[in-house]
Amino acid sequence: MTKELSDKTEVSVGLEALWQALSKDLAATIVKVIPNIVKDATVVEGDGGLGTIFLFNFFSGVSPVSYEKEKITELDETCHEIALQVVEGGYLEQGFSYYKTSFQLSAMGEEKTLVKVKVSFDSESETAGSVQPLKTAESVLSFVRCLETYLLNDA
Repeated sequence: MTKELSDKTEVSVGLEALWQALSKDLAATIVKVIPNIVKDATVVEGDGGLGTIFLFNFFSGVSPVSYEKEKITELDETCHEIALQVVEGGYLEQGFSYYKTSFQLSAMGEEKTLVKVKVSFDSESETAGSVQPLKTAESVLSFVRCLETYLLNDA
């Protein structure tokens, strides 16, 4: 049975800039946003739209896995929603049979955006299902904060 965790945060970046970095420029942006975790990121299939598959390679010692492939399974440009599902490696090697992270962005004025995050998962063991997603929900929000910092300072 699929379980879900959700959280939200407010960032001091405009909606369009955040959407561009999180959806259209994800492969280039993620390496700059969390360079101590992601060694490189490439688009292995697709054009950045629905169905696009990314390959993220991690530095050894940072993650228990060396890589993860994620596919854009939901993409709504009008509502600023994107979902990435792990299709190989990563969490699928850590006791999960299904793992998806969804983002919904909403403008809160000209230079503020509300980011709603949802992690959906199905685990093969109770241990994986109870520990890892809580950590992941926190790390997704941490990634959003790093993205905010990057866009405010470096982009």
